[in-house]
Amino acid sequence: MKIVILERNSVGLDIDVERFQEFGEVQIYSNTVTEQEVTERIKEADIVVSNKAPMNERSLEKAADVKLICEFATGYDNVDIEYCKKKGILVCNVRNYSTAMVAQHSFAMALFLIENLHYYDNYVKSGAYENQSRFSHFDKPFWELEGKTWGIVGMGNIGKKAAKIAESFGCRVIFYSASGNSTCTEYERVDFDTLLKKSDILSLHCPLSDRTRNLIDLEAMKKMKKTAVLINVARGPVVNGDDLYTALTQGEIAAAGLDVLEKEPIAEDNPLGKFKDSNRLIITPHMAWASMEARERCVDGVYQNIKNFVEGTPINVVNG
Repeated sequence: MKIVILERNSVGLDIDVERFQEFGEVQIYSNTVTEQEVTERIKEADIVVSNKAPMNERSLEKAADVKLICEFATGYDNVDIEYCKKKGILVCNVRNYSTAMVAQHSFAMALFLIENLHYYDNYVKSGAYENQSRFSHFDKPFWELEGKTWGIVGMGNIGKKAAKIAESFGCRVIFYSASGNSTCTEYERVDFDTLLKKSDILSLHCPLSDRTRNLIDLEAMKKMKKTAVLINVARGPVVNGDDLYTALTQGEIAAAGLDVLEKEPIAEDNPLGKFKDSNRLIITPHMAWASMEARERCVDGVYQNIKNFVEGTPINVVNG
């Protein structure tokens, strides 16, 4: 059995992948980007472990022995599912490994913004605090989460985790189902316009699809409260980046926290990269999923997917 790991760096060098040698020969590459690289590296593979590398007819056509593709991820946008199904190649993902961390990061960004922590940290470190006479400083207003409305797009596992945390802060939770297929009954489901108008904090936890691409555009943000905070930990293209820049500069919304962007790494011409006011915009480099625990669970999940496949009882199959 030959296993090829195409993007070892995607789970971090501090997470051990030596365990995969239990199943046979393992060939490891730090990163793989192009179809040509994929074709050359997997031509003798039985199992491929990927993340973003393209898995399609062009990259797979010469890989006659590939029987299983395992994703170092939940998403499998990089895989041509229909082609793999036609060729009898199973595709397996890892589920729920980052749920707790992504929800946690949503609140880390939201609290950073609504409490104006950048401003207050800078106030102390700039020397301004030591030069004032009163014991406290609260000249830049901030707000409590209690009593606010936390809106959610995408009430899957992460959305539900975020909803529970929001409830613990005393928020009212409402949600919009972009697919229209949500079976969630624990929280109030509303239409999109109501979600936009009522949410004090709006967090995005939905997959990227034709329904959700550019879901949050300038028209949508104009319907939001001027005091609203937008959090995107879903997929970058769910929010139109140019429109968000316009909304922030025109004061259509108060602030935004982004862990994902339309193009990653951030493009040089992305106007959001030039918006330097961290009181109103915080951008993190697609790391909300990547706690030590989550990355360990991800690698464990791929190991288990391969083990079950070898034993004839495949799990987490997305095209079976």
